[in-house]
Amino acid sequence: MGLLFHSNSQVRELSPESQISVLTCGSGSDLYTTFGHSAFRIQDPTQGIDWVYNYGTFNFDPPMFYVEFAMGKLYYSLSKQNMPNFLYAYELENRWVKEQLLQLNPTEKNGLFQFLENNYRPENRDYKYDFFFNNCATKIGDVLEEALGENLHFNVDHLENNYTFRQLIHQNLTTNSWSSFGIDLALGSVIDRTATVKEHMFLPLYVMEQLANTTLSNDNLVGRERTILTSVKKEGNGYFMSSPLFWILAMALFVLAITYIDFKNHARSRVIDSILFFLTGLAGTLLIFLWFFTDHTATANNFNILWVFPFNLIVGFVILKKRSTPSWLPKYLLFLMGLLGLTLVLSIFKVQVFSPMAIPLWIMLGMRYLFLWKHFQQQNSLK
Repeated sequence: MGLLFHSNSQVRELSPESQISVLTCGSGSDLYTTFGHSAFRIQDPTQGIDWVYNYGTFNFDPPMFYVEFAMGKLYYSLSKQNMPNFLYAYELENRWVKEQLLQLNPTEKNGLFQFLENNYRPENRDYKYDFFFNNCATKIGDVLEEALGENLHFNVDHLENNYTFRQLIHQNLTTNSWSSFGIDLALGSVIDRTATVKEHMFLPLYVMEQLANTTLSNDNLVGRERTILTSVKKEGNGYFMSSPLFWILAMALFVLAITYIDFKNHARSRVIDSILFFLTGLAGTLLIFLWFFTDHTATANNFNILWVFPFNLIVGFVILKKRSTPSWLPKYLLFLMGLLGLTLVLSIFKVQVFSPMAIPLWIMLGMRYLFLWKHFQQQNSLK
C-alpha cells in the first residue's frame, strides 16, 4: 500500500488553505478488491501535507491470516500514507479513483483531522473487521458522525430502491463465478433482509452516493467532485468451461447418466455414492462451523445445510461398503429427499435466496437419493 507513517505525529493545526476529502476507488480483479475502497485525504499545501487515512489496511501473513479470516477474528488497521504512493498502487491495478471535496469550516477541519490523528495512534488504529458493519467504507460515515456531531445529516430519500445485503453483494460480482457461488453457499439468510439506507454504506459506491446527499449545518457536505484517476475498461476473458455452471452441469449430467446406467443394470456405483455423500457432508460441516463456531455475522441461519447435510460425511463411509447395508439407510434417504423439498419451499417463499447454480445439484441429488432408496428397498425385501 505504499510508504506508511509509523511515528506519532505531533498535534498540529491545519491552515485555512487545507482541504479534506473522501476518496472512492473502483473495484479490482482480486476478490478482496472487488467491492472497491474508501479513504480520507487531507491536504495542506502550506505544511506540505497530502496524506491518505486508510482504514482498509490488513496484515497478510499466511497461514494465520486464513485462520483469523475463517474464524471471523480478522483485524484491520488505520494507516497513513502519502497520496502519490496511494494513487500509484491504484494506477498499477487499473482502478479509477474519485474524490469528494468536503465543505468544512476551520474548526470542523481540525476536529476531523485530530480525530483521525488520534485514531492513528498505535493503541487505537486496530479494529475488528466485519464485511457488512465495520470496514473501510462504513468507517467513513462513522468517523464523520463522530467528528462533526449532530449538525451532520444523512438524507435517506436518495435511493430509488433499497436492496438486501445479498443483492448489494451481487451488484459487484459476476453471476457465473466461483466467488458468487461460494458467497451464496457460505452466507446465511440473515443477509436476505433489506438493508437500511445507512447500511448500504458498507459498499464504497453507496458511501459516495450518500455523501452527495448529506448536509452539514443545512449546507451540502460535498462541495464538488472530481475524478483523479481513470481506468481502462478491459474486455472480460472468462471462459465458460472454467466457470462453476459448466462444472456443476457436467457433474450433474455425469451422475444422472451413472444413475440411469445403474438403474438399467440393477447395480450401484459405490464410489460415486461415497464421493457425493462425502462432499455434501464436508460442505455441510463447514457451514455448521461458520454458523456456530466463528464470529462472522453473515453466516448465521444458513439453510444450505439442508441440502449439503453434515451427517452425509459419516454416511459417505458407510455407503462405500458393498454389503451389510444398515436398515436405517432407506429412511435416511427419505429424510434427505424431504430436506431437499424443504429447501425448495424456503427458496419459493424467499426465506433464503439460494444460488441458482445450486438447482442442477438439487436435481442431481434428488434423483440419486430416489434411486438409492429404491435400490436399498429392493435389497431389504430380498433378505
